[in-house]
Amino acid sequence: MGIVRQVGRNTFGLIEEFGRVSRVTGLGVLNILLPPFRFRLIIRQMAFIGVQSIPIIALTSFFTGAVFTLQSFRAFSLFGAEGYVGGTVGISLAKELGPTLTGLLVAGRAGSAMAAEIGSMRVSEQIDALEAMAVDPINFLVKPRLVAAVLVTPLLTAIFVVVGVFGSWVVGTFVLGMDWPMFSVRLRQWVDWEDVGGGLLKGAVFGAIIAIVACYKGLYTTGGAKGVGIATTTSVVVASVTLLVSNYFMSALLP
Repeated sequence: MGIVRQVGRNTFGLIEEFGRVSRVTGLGVLNILLPPFRFRLIIRQMAFIGVQSIPIIALTSFFTGAVFTLQSFRAFSLFGAEGYVGGTVGISLAKELGPTLTGLLVAGRAGSAMAAEIGSMRVSEQIDALEAMAVDPINFLVKPRLVAAVLVTPLLTAIFVVVGVFGSWVVGTFVLGMDWPMFSVRLRQWVDWEDVGGGLLKGAVFGAIIAIVACYKGLYTTGGAKGVGIATTTSVVVASVTLLVSNYFMSALLP
């Protein structure tokens, strides 16, 4: 009976968790179309999620493109196909590495901060005070973060791709001795706007995932300061895993 009781408790817990996530997701998306729109809060979140993430995005993307070029050149040189390096790096950054690594970096930096901020508001009863004043917490807390994340994550993805290709060119030209035509010919032939658009679409979806998971974990934080720490860590883990799983299915569906 103890095993049956534990299985039942876990099952109901999963159902309750799914219901909460669905509620936050549904109300968050619905509130995008409902006033008040709080443009000041949206711009503030865009600055926090987007502008303040540019340095870490640029640094990571530069060395991602650099190391990818280094390893690709070594592999292609075995077959005398060094001219494929530029195209391989470009299409990989545009379709996969750019949106995925950008999403993971945003989840670690901005997602954790969102979960910690909202979780602190929950345990200090500030969210209860908002509800007492007839202020919808979803509209006030979730909507600005969701809109901002969906808008700025594709822009961060574009920055990642551009800086990554630049890092690839620097290493290919000044370290490996490739000339510009050798590097760029396959890059221009292989990478088209469909690849870029698919990467930006992934960035928007990943931004939504990060914001929803972070806000959900923050809104349902319990246990005081310890609970805030658990919610922050859990939000990063859940958002990262969900992001990687969704990346597979989007890669399978997109051309």
